[in-house]
This record gives sequence, structure tokens and C-alpha cells, in this order.
Amino acid sequence: MPARARARARLAVGLLIAATCACAAGPATAAAASAGPSIRAPEAILVDAASGAVLYAKHPDRRRAMASTTKLMTALLALRSTRPDQVLAAASYSAQSAESTLGLTPGERMTVHDLMRALLLASANDAAATIARGVAGSQDAFVERMNEEARRLGLGGTSYANPVGLDDPGNYSTARDLATLARLLLRDRTFAAIVDLPRARLASGAHPRVVVNRNQLVRSHPFVDGVKTGHTRDAGYVLVGAASRAGARVLSVVMGEPNEAARNAETLELLRYGLSRFTRVHAVSAVRPLELVPVNYFSGAKIPLHAARDVTVTARRGARVQTYVRLPFPVHLTGPLPTGATVGQVMVAIDGRPTARVPLVTGESVPRASFWRRTAIEAGHTRPTLALGYIGVALLAALQLRGLVLTRLRRRARA
Repeated sequence: MPARARARARLAVGLLIAATCACAAGPATAAAASAGPSIRAPEAILVDAASGAVLYAKHPDRRRAMASTTKLMTALLALRSTRPDQVLAAASYSAQSAESTLGLTPGERMTVHDLMRALLLASANDAAATIARGVAGSQDAFVERMNEEARRLGLGGTSYANPVGLDDPGNYSTARDLATLARLLLRDRTFAAIVDLPRARLASGAHPRVVVNRNQLVRSHPFVDGVKTGHTRDAGYVLVGAASRAGARVLSVVMGEPNEAARNAETLELLRYGLSRFTRVHAVSAVRPLELVPVNYFSGAKIPLHAARDVTVTARRGARVQTYVRLPFPVHLTGPLPTGATVGQVMVAIDGRPTARVPLVTGESVPRASFWRRTAIEAGHTRPTLALGYIGVALLAALQLRGLVLTRLRRRARA
């Protein structure tokens, strides 16, 4: 393949065509948002679920007992080690009177799918014990895996002593670590769908059961879609919350709350504040040309290129929304190409993180150069008649060479 053709086939990053976008709200809205939430919880954090950017924090790295938010790691290992239709035999579990359980009898068989819904919605400790034994063979082996995964994920303020969340000096976490773990889990569609359920019917096991989500906010506020509650004497009331609106998602964590009412109210305050920090940005218009590209063999001709469709993204206020064009290099088009032919790509990034991609298409048809025009240009001329003369000379030379070869072959035949 000629060097020019190889170069034309390579893709390279084009020009930055739109720089930082100001994403400011009106004066009154911006002033209200800048005040921030007033949170009494000893430890709390609010993050952008997409980027991990911290929107609010209060002692986010201070360690505290985490109660049933422990089950987030139990769920993560179950998701990675089992299938939803896999059946596990219930472990023997001796629960104290205040514990939440599903009432499984030892040996009762239940699918992982149902065990996960019991674990995350009803916070059933016997479901957690069953998953632990089913995945690792014993609770101790499972706890070892939990701590290995915490180290692998960089959760430096987290330690696990059981898969349930019962108070133990070795079972603790931080608001930041819980938010990091929840961000990871919400990327899993199965997990995200479960924690957004108000209630669920479990069909496997010895008999059907209905479990209700202990996260009351999911049941009462449609924009809240997760994640996990917790409560013990040492931990107080804990809630990892999540909310989504118009393409934005935020995650909150409150720890050490005095009661459910405070836990719910402050979680809602954080989530609402977080969502208020986002706005919709019209990043790309399909009408406005993004580039004018020369056409091979047509001196001075340029074709406008457009995005195939408008692109609107949700971004935090003040974030850098940038648009990049990717085109073949060198940037020339060769016809024939119809209007709307894909010739590149437009990428939208928020604070450097790719967020959306859309085809870059021709705004007009690209003409095809005739054989004579291409030959003239390649020969370094612009007049097709001169190129024809060169071709005639080349053909005449080829015919003469052919005649010489045939004459020599006849002579050899006579000899």
C-alpha cells in the first residue's frame, strides 16, 4: 500500500473545536447551591457517581463501625463468584433477637438471585452467611477474601471481621471507602436493579417470601435508587444513598446518625444538593459545521462536516465540557461520497473524561474525480490534455517494446 494511502487510513485526534463551557446557573440558584448542606452526622460524604468528584465531605476518612453496609462487599464477592440461577444450601445461623433474618432453615435451597435480594433489601443476616459459605466454603475464608478485595480496591480505611456487619473491633470503614465501593457496585446492572426495588418476591426456597427494602427513601422518593442501610449499637444509623435525575447520579454516605429520621433527612439533603449541582449542556449542534475539509483532486473545494445529531450532556456546574473532532490524517476527502457519509467522530469530554461520541458526517456530497483529472493531478499538472499526452507516449513506448520482444522471439525460432 502506498505511504500516502497508509497515512490516509490512520486515525488521529483532530482539532479541539470547543473549549471549556461555562455551566453556571442563574444568580439566585448559584448562590443557594453554593451554601451547601448542613449535615450533623459525624461522618458524611457526597460524590458524583460518574467521576468520583467529591461534592461535600465531613470527616470522610474517619473510621467507624459500618453495620450492614458491610454487606456491600458481601454482595460484590457474590456477584463475581456466582451465577444468579446458582442454588446454595442455607447455612446454619444463630441470630440474636434484634437481627434481621429471612428465616432460612439449615440446608434450605435458594437461588443466588433471591439471596442477593434478601441480602440487599431486607438486610438478612442468614442470607449473608449462606452466601459466604457458598462462595468460600466457610465464613472465615470469605472474610479473608473480603479483606483481600478491600486492599485491592484501595479501601485503606476498611476492615472486615464478618460478612454480616455485626459490631466487632475489626469491622469498620469510612464514608469515603463506602462511597467508592458503592460507585463500583452501581456499575453492575444486577446490583443496581436490586437496590432500586421497593420490595421483591422470592420464589425459591422452602416457600415464597416477600422482602421489603429497608431503605425507606427508595420506597418514598422516585429519584432515590439505592443503596444500603445499616444499624448497630456501635455504628449508629448508617445509610449509603444514591439518586439520579436527567443523566446525573450522585452518591451519599452518612454514618453515626442518632436515628432513622435523621439518617433519612440528611441523606435526602445531600442527594438533593448533589443533583442541584448539575445542569444540561448543549455540547454539539448538528447544524453548525465543525470542520471544512479539502477534497482530493479539486483545488479549493471544501466540504463542511457536521455531527450526525445534537449532543446534550449533564455536567456539574463549572465543569469543563470539551468537544474534539477525530478525522483521517491527512485531512482530505476522496469522492464519491453521499451527503451524510461518516468520515470521522465527534467526542464530548467532561473534565477530560469521555462522555459521549457521535459520528462526524459530510454536509454535502463529495464529487468523484474523473480518470483524466486524477491522472493530471498525480502527474503534477492541472490540465487533463497534457496528462493524455503523457499517457500516449507511455502507450507508444510499451508497443515499441512489445514489437522488439516479438522480433527477437521470431529470430530465435528460425535459428
